[in-house]
Amino acid sequence: MPSPVNRRLMAAAAATGGLVLLVSGCSYLSGGDGGTADTSDIDCSPYEQWEDTGGTVSIYASIRDEEGDRLEESWADFAACTGITVQYEGSGEFEAQLPVRLDGGNAPDLAFIPQPGLLERAAEDGHAVPVADGVQSNVESGWSEDWQGYATVDGDLYGSPLGANMKSMVWYSPTFFTENGHEVPATWDEMVELSDTIAADGTKPWCVGFESGDATGWPGTDWIENALLRTSGTDVYHDWIAHDIPFDAPEVEEAFDLADGIIRNEDYVNGTFGGVDSIAVTSFQEAGMPLLDGGCALYLMGSFYGAQFEDDVEIGEDADIYGFVLPPLEADAEVPIMGGGEFVVAFDDRDEVVAMHEYLSSGEYANQRASLGSWVSAHQDLDQSVLADPTDQFTAEVLNDPDTVFHFDGSDAMPSSVGTNVFWSGMVDWVTGADTATVLESVESAWP
Repeated sequence: MPSPVNRRLMAAAAATGGLVLLVSGCSYLSGGDGGTADTSDIDCSPYEQWEDTGGTVSIYASIRDEEGDRLEESWADFAACTGITVQYEGSGEFEAQLPVRLDGGNAPDLAFIPQPGLLERAAEDGHAVPVADGVQSNVESGWSEDWQGYATVDGDLYGSPLGANMKSMVWYSPTFFTENGHEVPATWDEMVELSDTIAADGTKPWCVGFESGDATGWPGTDWIENALLRTSGTDVYHDWIAHDIPFDAPEVEEAFDLADGIIRNEDYVNGTFGGVDSIAVTSFQEAGMPLLDGGCALYLMGSFYGAQFEDDVEIGEDADIYGFVLPPLEADAEVPIMGGGEFVVAFDDRDEVVAMHEYLSSGEYANQRASLGSWVSAHQDLDQSVLADPTDQFTAEVLNDPDTVFHFDGSDAMPSSVGTNVFWSGMVDWVTGADTATVLESVESAWP
């Protein structure tokens, strides 16, 4: 059965004489023979500056399924009012396939890149184009200098931030906690004590899943990055990303040791999936599902994970599922927040591509997408009142807290040949039995 968005696309195509192709779960809407979409029920005033632009824009990203449907819905009015046909493709192999497409001369018009390291590579290889003036203005007024810096290469801005997420979030079941007398831990030691108690009661406390297609291993890097921020702090974390200290520095080994106490502990993992070895083949999408029936109690995963639950699962502080921030090592210590997001990067400067990019970098778009749920932006004009989802509200509250110290995902910020390649695969080696020193040395030796 077509998704709700696909059904809307079919209806639009029927009205305009166009054609919808459904390929691998992705929907493409081609324009009709000079037909005009019916915009009588749409307020087109926000899109007047791009009126009658027309043309076709292809977009490539890793966002699929229900999140992909919401993404397509978020620009449907813009497309109808401007006459731009948007061809969107979401792929589970995005990180691996984008460089192949770029090197093969098959670049999309726009890509949503979640790794600053991959963005940098696309710019340095001459594939990406610097943002247009309108996009530059939107980014400078809408995001902090830190966010702008992640998309800047050799002094030129090559992308605009899109979504934002928090990856220092532990999912849990408030119902399970209440029924068993558990409390949200305030320190790492309290979290370990909680894990011991849950294990003693006969439940594996943690669920963990590293499998993610061509990107398998990335959830493991989140564990190490969060651990390093807690053991060594901000300066060491950024020195590590910049390779001002080696990948196999003692501080990094200490972070691996901290994570080891949980995710390579047979008493703690892996929920209903098996032992430690099962982590490598358990998908991150499925890994947290046992939270719903007491199969595990804790799951470290980004704030975006809320979109994986069915509509009948209630998310909230006193509901089926909720989250807490991964605690610091000591009480009252600074709580570092690690997270990520996507950057819209252009590979062509046609008028319709620029128009689409300008809209995606606007506060208008941020509020439109946020109103559809399961999405947060770090855009300074985001109206938090449009966030209906409790996870989004929680994430926005944390990200916009003036006391929050935000750090971009380390593996995503490293050169892509390391951060989204050997670091990912190294985590798979580590969780399947390789010793820490060997993994650290292998990643260090691969640094360009």
